[in-house]
Amino acid sequence: MAGVVPGFGAAENWPQFRGPNGDGIAPADAALPLKWSAETHIKWRTPVHGRAWSSPVIWGKQLWVSTATEDGRQLFAVCLDTTTGKILHDLKLFDVAKPQAKHAFNSYASPTPVIEEGRIYVTFGSPGTACLDTHTGKVLWARQDLECNHFRGAGSSPIVVGDWLFLNFDGSDLQYVVALDKLTGKTVWKKQRSIDFQDLGPDGKPELEGDYRKAFATCHVATFDGRPILISQGSRAVYAYEPASGSELWRVEERTSYSAATRPMVGHGMVFIPSGFATGQLLAIRPGKSGEVIDAKSESGDTLLQVAWRVKKNVPKKPSLLLVGDLLYGLEDNGVLTCWEAITGQVVWSERIGGRYSASPLAARDRIYCFSEEGKTTVVAQGREFRKLAENQLPDGFMASPAVSGDALFLRTEKDVYRIGD
Repeated sequence: MAGVVPGFGAAENWPQFRGPNGDGIAPADAALPLKWSAETHIKWRTPVHGRAWSSPVIWGKQLWVSTATEDGRQLFAVCLDTTTGKILHDLKLFDVAKPQAKHAFNSYASPTPVIEEGRIYVTFGSPGTACLDTHTGKVLWARQDLECNHFRGAGSSPIVVGDWLFLNFDGSDLQYVVALDKLTGKTVWKKQRSIDFQDLGPDGKPELEGDYRKAFATCHVATFDGRPILISQGSRAVYAYEPASGSELWRVEERTSYSAATRPMVGHGMVFIPSGFATGQLLAIRPGKSGEVIDAKSESGDTLLQVAWRVKKNVPKKPSLLLVGDLLYGLEDNGVLTCWEAITGQVVWSERIGGRYSASPLAARDRIYCFSEEGKTTVVAQGREFRKLAENQLPDGFMASPAVSGDALFLRTEKDVYRIGD
């Protein structure tokens, strides 16, 4: 049976992209608000300079986000007091003489930091990664030599497991996973992606631009049969690595998709993962043994590695999945929210809630919160019957995913950070 590596810290901490366990599920005792507006139930609202899609992380009474100037020449980390919204630190970490080109949809500060007691790890992808002392704001170490051409901008967030920091780098030129010593920033191991791209796009024609080599996904460590495995999605394939060494354990190829952007979901002995853009599928993968490689379109044959089920309709591309008990929820970018049976892949219900979506949904108690690019939050009930409970509107849209601390919801819009409820 698979299980997520336990989160760290007290219940008020939201230390990484998608929370304590990286699964978008709030602590069981979090009593989050159901309704709010720009005029009601807002404890504080703080503008943050720049343009950035990174999500907030929280440790104790500190909330951190990264940000960047719109041209990408200056990269920052900003710390707010969770009680008052006051800015405690506004730190310029990197000057970039020649920023890489990016897609207009992206920002130069899209990866979400990861935080623990006394230290925060902030990355902007190839332009730079730094570790800061959260009390003083001092830079403890920094790296600017982890190179790749992100081509459309960076998006993969770092994770911390034990003493190591894991990051995906999937560019148009270089594709690899790296483990850094979190105390020193030194490289522990670096593993090149093993897939043969064959210089062809999904249509079988020569791939000239590099779109089909890049990805924006965040990796995830989970345990299967008592063994930790690093699940990391690149372009056209999902990989499993041995966290201590970087050795590749198995690989599932999906050659008709690219630009994967979600964080894997784990449960019921399977890995659930949308394969990306183009003809992307939602795959339910049963892990195999070392050395196994399969095509996502083929039958499993004699291997232990299997695609238990796959679906092609209403599959999210940017928002990550939610797994609550036996039900799997996915929010398609165009506003269709779908509930599947996690074991079989059978659709339980599928409903259009309206809007466009990049932020990942949040599960809290018996609710699911969905945050649109237009600034609308739709709250629906968990379970086998679709029930919309509330709609809440803020002035600016959401690209960042939410954070939770205690009974408060912390939301980053395109311009501001909000604390909603107590």
